[in-house]
Amino acid sequence: MNLFDNINWEGFLVDTGIIVLKLIAILIIYAIVKAIGNRFIERTFTQVSEKQNMSPGRANTLKNLSKSIFTYILLFMAVAIIFETFGFDIKALIAGAGIIGLAVGFGAQGLVSDVVTGFFILLEKQMDVGDYVTAGGFGGIVEEVGLRTTHIRSFDGTLNYVPNREISSLSNHSRGNMRALVDIGISYDDNIDEAIRVIQKVCDNVAATNEAVVEGPDVLGVQSLGSSDVVLRILCRTQNMEQWGVERQLRKEIKEALDANGIEIPFPHQVFIEKKEQ
Repeated sequence: MNLFDNINWEGFLVDTGIIVLKLIAILIIYAIVKAIGNRFIERTFTQVSEKQNMSPGRANTLKNLSKSIFTYILLFMAVAIIFETFGFDIKALIAGAGIIGLAVGFGAQGLVSDVVTGFFILLEKQMDVGDYVTAGGFGGIVEEVGLRTTHIRSFDGTLNYVPNREISSLSNHSRGNMRALVDIGISYDDNIDEAIRVIQKVCDNVAATNEAVVEGPDVLGVQSLGSSDVVLRILCRTQNMEQWGVERQLRKEIKEALDANGIEIPFPHQVFIEKKEQ
């Protein structure tokens, strides 16, 4: 007699079908609850940020963190329900997981360090989504601050996943006004006072036309005496993340103004001497 002859196929198929339907229902409910929860979180943080005058970066940081925590909790509940569907004792599984957790605790020290460091980064408001930072050996724009990792988008487009425990030092370049600094070299044969006058006129025009300029720009004077040029330094303060655009505008307009006034900007020359035998 074949072993499969003793199986009640009708009952087996019915039980299997019921389990599959339960799993599908659990997944559908999980997706619906997750979508509703994420929408509720977004709406809540939108209202709170408007009432509390919270910065958009801080609101996005806390919103993404809340979504992650909500997803983890919801996923744990879904897995627990699935285990119960298959007849496993969830309490016994949790107790077993605790024992296993103690056994691998020493191997999870990195994870614990990530979570603790991430908690203090969020608590102390060291960085928010949208900030320009240098952390963990990477520089770029923060896209997400989590309890385990921080996502930093480099200016070449690379997305870096930095474990929080590797952020031993952090430089936030987006707090307060930024500095735009431009050095321009002129020839030793040119009049320094005349060059300063021409450059300052350009600076005044940039200050009047560019809304990103907060203070200045001003010509500080002679910064250094190079091997072939006299270096003049221009400095101003700009709105956050606008310093590079102001620097580019200053360089372009200063170059055009110096050319128009006959003031030379030295550049390296190469002289080739060819020796011919008689």
